[in-house]
Amino acid sequence: MKTNHITTSLPLSINCRGRLLSLAEPVVMGIINVTDDSFYEGNRTRELHHVVEKAGKHLSEGAAILDLGAQSTRPGATVVGPEEELTRLLPAIHAILHQYPEAIISIDTWYAQVAEKAVHAGAAIINDISAGDLDAAMIPTVGKLQAPYIAMHMQGKPATMQDDPNYENVVREVLDYLIQKLAVCRAAGIRDFIADPGFGFGKTLAHNYALMQHLHLFSTVLQTPVLTGISRKSMIYRLLETTPDAALNGTTVLNTIALQQGTHILRVHDVKEAVEAVKITAQLKG
Repeated sequence: MKTNHITTSLPLSINCRGRLLSLAEPVVMGIINVTDDSFYEGNRTRELHHVVEKAGKHLSEGAAILDLGAQSTRPGATVVGPEEELTRLLPAIHAILHQYPEAIISIDTWYAQVAEKAVHAGAAIINDISAGDLDAAMIPTVGKLQAPYIAMHMQGKPATMQDDPNYENVVREVLDYLIQKLAVCRAAGIRDFIADPGFGFGKTLAHNYALMQHLHLFSTVLQTPVLTGISRKSMIYRLLETTPDAALNGTTVLNTIALQQGTHILRVHDVKEAVEAVKITAQLKG
């Protein structure tokens, strides 16, 4: 697979509650799952003191963003409603910001009401795996909030998305989808749009690697920042015939390739290793 050092001329900063976060150099987003059933056992926690400890560890290792989620999106997981998401997320937001007031928090949700209340509680970014498809109020709500919006491509719904993923041309179809979503988001007043091709969400192993091979096209065509989330996913551990717990090395390899392909945000469970990949890739570019 050929990879290139990709550069673009797009404006690379997002407005996080009045603070500009530069994406001129790639940044790392550390995952914090406020749930008991995440696919990766090492990142499951519901206890507030563990959430704050995890946040502190991510920040100390160089995370620019903390991504809080209260819903497992692995196939077969029980869907959590917005009220339960808020019950889990709001105390976590308050606890993290009390300890780390400068932290930039992203909320992983597809519910508009969760997005709204989380931003009012201090979150800065909305990360929506459905790009507004699971809640029609999401995109207008984010537009009113003037929050950066991460829009991800997903074929189907989390419970069934891996039953039979099918595309004529996965790269073209995912890119076309995100082009359309960008237009909708711009019309709703969303200024900071981040595209996520949705690795592992309604894609086979071959689909995922085709997207990785052509990842540079997304920032080039969309002229927006791109987020890559492949941390410990099945596209790694199934290929390597291992488990999520043993997929860190493969994750670092793919994160490095994503950086060479021009990604701007790495969403990861393991911040230290991702930050090291960013530093080494930057040195090669320099």
